[in-house]
Amino acid sequence: MCEVSENPYSTLWSFLGWRRKLLAQKYHDNAQLITGMSFHGTTIGLAPLMAMCSVYQSGGVNMDHSENAIGVAATMAHEMGHNFGMTHDSADCCSASAADGGCIMAAATGHPFPKVFNGCNRRELDRYLQSGGGMCLSNMPDTRMLYGGRRCGNGYLEDGEECDCGEEEECNNPCCNASNCTLRPGAECAHGSCCHQCKLLAPGTLCREQARQCDLPEFCTGKSPHCPTNFYQMDGTPCEGGQAYCYNGMCLTYQEQCQQLWGPGARPAPDLCFEKVNVAGDTFGNCGKDMNGEHRKCNMRDAKCGKIQCQSSEARPLESNAVPIDTTIIMNGRQIQCRGTHVYRGPEEEGDMLDPGLVMTGTKCGYNHICFEGQCRNTSFFETEGCGKKCNGHGVCNNNQNCHCLPGWAPPFCNTPGHGGSIDSGPMPPESVGPVVAGVLVAILVLAVLMLMYYCCRQNNKLGQLKPSALPSKLRQQFSCPFRVSQNSGTGHANPTFKLQTPQGKRKVINTPEILRKPSQPPPRPPPDYLRGGSPPAPLPAHLSRAARNSPGPGSQIERTESSRRPPPSRPIPPAPNCIVSQKCLLPPAMILRAPQPSGTVVCLVISFNMAFYRSMRIRIEPGIKTKLLVLLVWKQF
Repeated sequence: MCEVSENPYSTLWSFLGWRRKLLAQKYHDNAQLITGMSFHGTTIGLAPLMAMCSVYQSGGVNMDHSENAIGVAATMAHEMGHNFGMTHDSADCCSASAADGGCIMAAATGHPFPKVFNGCNRRELDRYLQSGGGMCLSNMPDTRMLYGGRRCGNGYLEDGEECDCGEEEECNNPCCNASNCTLRPGAECAHGSCCHQCKLLAPGTLCREQARQCDLPEFCTGKSPHCPTNFYQMDGTPCEGGQAYCYNGMCLTYQEQCQQLWGPGARPAPDLCFEKVNVAGDTFGNCGKDMNGEHRKCNMRDAKCGKIQCQSSEARPLESNAVPIDTTIIMNGRQIQCRGTHVYRGPEEEGDMLDPGLVMTGTKCGYNHICFEGQCRNTSFFETEGCGKKCNGHGVCNNNQNCHCLPGWAPPFCNTPGHGGSIDSGPMPPESVGPVVAGVLVAILVLAVLMLMYYCCRQNNKLGQLKPSALPSKLRQQFSCPFRVSQNSGTGHANPTFKLQTPQGKRKVINTPEILRKPSQPPPRPPPDYLRGGSPPAPLPAHLSRAARNSPGPGSQIERTESSRRPPPSRPIPPAPNCIVSQKCLLPPAMILRAPQPSGTVVCLVISFNMAFYRSMRIRIEPGIKTKLLVLLVWKQF
């Protein structure tokens, strides 16, 4: 039962507890209590700050203080605004005149009652939604519970209707017949983010992106025009690399809260600041208020869930009515600056809003501990660990306590192969095949080029097998292709063994470096210019001529004559050498090209393709792995 009393604090916590139990029977996003009980003092309403969609805190209590219904409506809008993260208006925010009632988020209200929000409220709302708050608001409401009953033309898709685009004069939907709320011929749908041009989108189409790290994406089912309900990770799930926990779809950290209060560059103060300041139990250091509205002293274990302590170079907090509360702690001769905030309120607004300078519920306060209503509690009450076990390490629990599986695993328990997702968020699309298709096309193109090169080389080889006298000397040098592929021997494997054979019949292993031996005789050098008809060089000085004659070197070659050179051999050109691969050319780590060899030696280029080529466009294959394609090219260096 919900106990209602003159104490707004006890009434609020009693109502929120009752609401939490009601969720199992009737799901809802937010609940507001309207009571005829007069609260103590000038308080006419009370609500937690930034609590929309929270299982534990999304609600408020409102006193029916006027005979005019607009009065309690304005109060409820005000308290719900606090749930959305809106604070009281500063002097320069509201543009509505007092004669029109001012703005809804003013600190105090009266007749005439306010009817509008302002630009400051809009910015606060945007900031709250961008941080991950209000996840539940994107879900479609239960139309069976709408006030006024079912009616074609009210803009809500209800039982018995195929579509509802509003009244006939305002409907501009080409897929819907507004007169009877039926689909036009050929149309499959008319509304929703999973409906495009009157057709249902394919299953697995992304319809709601992941907003923040505690959010989860949703996908079209192929059966409904509406995107599935917006789900997020279960409260108590680690986030921010284990430095925080998800709560109400948000990843709450001390750093982010300090920056919301002080601006960019602010950071949390050391733990000592929390411990020294919040044990006071006064206006400037506390763990919230008790049921009687009195400040509660923090126990040492709860100190990090009281007034948030920051460090900032700013002169004052961002909140218009807030002032800094500076404390200096000296430890081991070192000064530690601690900066808290206090929001001043008049008597008429005292108790309307919970202190925005408190650490937010859901903030991590220790290992496996989280701040909850001013206490540092073990996260076990969220039952996150128990829910996570059923996901078998391949997914996380959503706020409906169902597994959201990683890609490659199928719901509901992420223990069988699949595309990922959950039974709540719709099926995830299969992994994209675009890169694979692109890789196959590139491989075909490269293969075509290699086959063309091989064909040209075979044609050249035929020319090289003709008799030497049949071709001019220049053609014999230009079109000789001294290699051939042989498959005469095998190793017992399915693929033939390729061997590389030198012209002398000796085998060379292409995977071992080749040692180049220096010729015993240096190649003949061309005669000096003066022997070819040029002018002779100038004679050496007398003191150098003896040394030049006695020492070997270039000077000794000057005395050679053209007649002393050995004539070139008259042997015919040797036959084309056989290029046979001598070892299993399995997959090398990458495309291997031998270092340039001296003229006349043979260089082998081995190119292999496998799935690594399709995925990363690099050929990363180790010896001993089967190839999908093997192309052997042997080039002659000229």
